[in-house]
Amino acid sequence: MLHETDRKIITEDGAEYLGYGFGSDKDAVLEIVFNTSMAGYQEILSDPSYTDQAVVMTYPLIGNYGMARDDYETITPTIGGLIVREYNDEPSNFRSEETLASVMKRFGIPGVSGVDTRKIGRSIRDLGSRKVLITRPETTLEEGLSIIKGTKLPQDAVSRVSCKEITDHLPGEVTGTSAAFPAGAFTECKDASDGKYHVVLIDCGMKRNILRSLLSHGCTVTVVPWNTDADTILKLNPDGIMLSNGPGDPTDVPETIETVRALIGKLPVFGICLGHQILSLAYGAKTYKLLFGHRGGNHPVKDLTTGRIEITSQNHSYAVDTDSLSGTPLTVTHRNLLDNTVEGVACEKDRAFSVQYHPESSPGPQDSMYLFDRFIRLMEEYHAEKN
Repeated sequence: MLHETDRKIITEDGAEYLGYGFGSDKDAVLEIVFNTSMAGYQEILSDPSYTDQAVVMTYPLIGNYGMARDDYETITPTIGGLIVREYNDEPSNFRSEETLASVMKRFGIPGVSGVDTRKIGRSIRDLGSRKVLITRPETTLEEGLSIIKGTKLPQDAVSRVSCKEITDHLPGEVTGTSAAFPAGAFTECKDASDGKYHVVLIDCGMKRNILRSLLSHGCTVTVVPWNTDADTILKLNPDGIMLSNGPGDPTDVPETIETVRALIGKLPVFGICLGHQILSLAYGAKTYKLLFGHRGGNHPVKDLTTGRIEITSQNHSYAVDTDSLSGTPLTVTHRNLLDNTVEGVACEKDRAFSVQYHPESSPGPQDSMYLFDRFIRLMEEYHAEKN
């Protein structure tokens, strides 16, 4: 026999959904979005790009394979909340170390199960991403709408999820972490001389698999905070710059945009997701917010330079305005085949390029890992010219 519903979702357009709580029982006003991935809820939960967002998983069964220590994308998950159809608290997986609910409770992340995620997903598709309140069933619609109206979503997400100090990482380094995230879970190295190429990774809320991918390609990586200035970065003597993913509106980080503007043309630059938007803004293009964004592991993207179609992993609310690229030295290199939005840009002269999707996946297909090889080739060219 089902127990009584103990959680309620109220959207700012006045819809209500009763369900069952798991994870934290705190109330929260968040931006509601959906993700169509069939697997990878752990990576989604720990992706900093979901900061302050309530993610509706359209695949019905969540929690069934538990949580594994090597699959986290950040040390401290900052997702706002998780909304699912059916939550499984008895995972069956030899790699599982604890349940999804226990992790969410530890990090203060509220979850709601037992709601019609198909209906909620369609409402987001039709009405767009909007504010939502996760609360107790006793909260009336009038009270909930008043709370939602009186709550402004924060615009400082990048500064909250970025690293606080500069750290070096060497090829072959183990970047996994335990579920309890003890101090020193990620190895910090002091010598940045072992890799063939030295990459400075500007952390705007990076997924750990970006770092893993660079390390697996033989790079030494220096991770720097989001607001590190260009002079400081140049003093590190890198061979290339990586711009990470991250949460929120790219125009909320003018400091990062200015840093990138000062670096382009001096070093090869590769941007991913938010990094793609930041690179485009640094060149003078504009961005805009999509109605409901792209979030899932099966988005088809065409590489206009080769004609090849890739199935990609995506997670973003903003896109680069096509018309705003005219007058900039950027060319469009990739297009989304679902809505024709810009998925990649490049400036050959400056050895700068970026993509809106996630070539490092986690979760998702690995069709686009070749982009890391492209970045390596640009650094090889730069290194050859420099020497």
